[in-house]
Amino acid sequence: MQQQQENTGLVWFRNNLRIQDNVSLKKAIDNHNKVIAVYFFDPKYFSVDKFGFKKTAKFRAHFLIETIQNLQESLDKLNITLLTYFDTPENKIHQLCDAFNVDTIYTQKEWTQEELDTNGNIKKSIGDINFIEDYDQFLYHPDTVSKNFSNIPNVFTAFRKKLEKYVDILPEVSVQKLGTENKIENTTTIPSLKDLGFDDFKTPHKTAFPFKGGETEALKRLNYYLFESKKVGFYKKTRNGLVGKDYSTKFSPWLANGSLSAKTIYYQVKKYEQEFGKNQSTYWVIFELIWRDYFKYISLKYGNDIFKIGGILHRDYQWKSDEETIKKWINGETKDDFVNANMIELKETGWMSNRGRQNVASYFAKELLLDWRIGAAYFESLLLDYDVHSNYGNWMYVAGVGNDPRDRKFNTQLQAERYDSNHKFRNLWLEKTLF
Repeated sequence: MQQQQENTGLVWFRNNLRIQDNVSLKKAIDNHNKVIAVYFFDPKYFSVDKFGFKKTAKFRAHFLIETIQNLQESLDKLNITLLTYFDTPENKIHQLCDAFNVDTIYTQKEWTQEELDTNGNIKKSIGDINFIEDYDQFLYHPDTVSKNFSNIPNVFTAFRKKLEKYVDILPEVSVQKLGTENKIENTTTIPSLKDLGFDDFKTPHKTAFPFKGGETEALKRLNYYLFESKKVGFYKKTRNGLVGKDYSTKFSPWLANGSLSAKTIYYQVKKYEQEFGKNQSTYWVIFELIWRDYFKYISLKYGNDIFKIGGILHRDYQWKSDEETIKKWINGETKDDFVNANMIELKETGWMSNRGRQNVASYFAKELLLDWRIGAAYFESLLLDYDVHSNYGNWMYVAGVGNDPRDRKFNTQLQAERYDSNHKFRNLWLEKTLF
């Protein structure tokens, strides 16, 4: 690596894996003549957690590799080189700062413990280099919502109504292309599935999420769902579906790793409404984005409580952790065929519908009385759209230690009758086939 004369801005990509509406990237380009970018496949996210699951299993790993390949291509068109390492950021960032005369690091602001620990280690190693973090994963930016997160309401409806009434959504940001002299030699490689500890695999054709990772695919899906098929106009009626790719938006995996921003979806929905009219369905897509924000604000308010067995309510339930029962749930071998079908879908594809998630989580926590954190850790491992705040927020909610004011329990068989009355979904995943 060659010593550079001018000061360089380093964009450290985390879960903001896009070039459209990316504040860190914009600030780096606006403030520096020289910009380089880096992404770390941090080994700790591919290690085994305390419950025995790989924190990132094969589906999300594969989706992430595709995303980084796409990000590298998109940045290349802006004449920015993306370096990639299968290493911890704290091992490498200080070396990059020395080699390229970096005076400022730009990154997305994170606040959960693992990310804070990483930040702390990096700051120790880089001396007086500027470290600029931006909240860039919200629809409603924290600066516009509250100076004090302890004021965030504990009931979603109160939160949503205040936002909708008083808070504006910030505009998207765009970036300029740099000159070709900005590029640097790149001797790094994006790790393969094998490098990350997985065998190659093929997802079944019957998956409800047959899409690739990356911003290009995300924007293609957004355009298809809104303007080509106009499915967004029926979203509220179909969103509890279970079979096929079009019953819901399927934006969540791209949102989760930040290859699509919530604001981009919002402004495209507004554009659709201007052209074709608004209805309950178009509003409901935005409503779901506000739920996503809400879990992030609850995480900001309560910090590590979202990972504790008593949740944000500090409830003292008696939870079990029977290994045999957990295995049966994971493998779709419980007494409940609707739960089983959903769990097999997850195991084979890394995807499960929202309706399925609520049912299997409720069954795990309220029927089997198992420690909800084990279920949450399994979802973290498998789900393509794993997002720390939504995952733990939803699991707390269903387990009765979170934001559900009613502490309800799902009647899974009643739910199966309502949402899978023709057994189409259960047959799809429970019937044994030769091929």
